[in-house]
Amino acid sequence: MTTRIVTVAEGGRLTRSVSIGTHHLTADEPEPIGADEGPTPGELLLAALGSCTSMAVRALADRHDWPLERIDVAVRFGKQGGDIVKNVGLTGDLEPAQREQLLAAAGRCPVHRLLAREATIVTVPALLAEPEAWHV
Repeated sequence: MTTRIVTVAEGGRLTRSVSIGTHHLTADEPEPIGADEGPTPGELLLAALGSCTSMAVRALADRHDWPLERIDVAVRFGKQGGDIVKNVGLTGDLEPAQREQLLAAAGRCPVHRLLAREATIVTVPALLAEPEAWHV
């Protein structure tokens, strides 16, 4: 996966500024909890899964020069607490075996694999110096 560090800074209420290299986006919660300035953290997770899935499928089709015209991925949280439902639509004059291989690739993207296993997340306390402390 990527080696760029993702940083998150507080904004107003629950709004967060997310920086990934030179890219910037906003995360928030819908009103009335937040200001609805951007997608929720869960929606960003779903976006990561959908994007990764689409990229993996496209890469396989291009590598084999298969006639995949379009990939549509819709991702949502299921009715069961921790379930994620991912719908993958493939458009093009594909053979059944090609469709099968492309759908298999949809389940092998790095984000899918990470979410499908129990990942270990380590929380490390960071000591941040205030600018005033630097001049003491």
